[in-house]
Amino acid sequence: MIGPAQVAARVLEASTLGKIHPLFSTRLACLTHPVGACVIGLFGGPAAAAFALLDGAGNGLLTIARGTLPLAIFGPENYGYRLGLLGAPSRVCQALAPLGFSLLIDPLGGGVVVVSSILSLVAFGALLLIPMPTVKNAMGDASAKHARQP
Repeated sequence: MIGPAQVAARVLEASTLGKIHPLFSTRLACLTHPVGACVIGLFGGPAAAAFALLDGAGNGLLTIARGTLPLAIFGPENYGYRLGLLGAPSRVCQALAPLGFSLLIDPLGGGVVVVSSILSLVAFGALLLIPMPTVKNAMGDASAKHARQP
């Protein structure tokens, strides 16, 4: 269920959310896991499918946001270099996450989902510190300047 939810979220992003600033879809992606955790916390095992769908959709949106958000915020100048700088810590965290998760499962059990939800909410809070550009210039000043160049 996670894989199809990722694909569905990417299709939704490309068709609908693509018209909105990437900051919005990134914020939305950070909320899907905690919402799914709340659903499974309230309704138990029967809500596992809803959790899987929400978590998968968030991961699908984050896959796109990893490339589109830095472009929208910083513009196309030195895009590859900036993407590398931003991506390196993320890759290290992704590599260490299974180990960290497994070390937390033993003492916390299902409470480890609370920890991952808190981390998602911290990321959401950090994204709230970035101001949403106006609709007129949704891709930021740098990309607007780039669009006018020959």
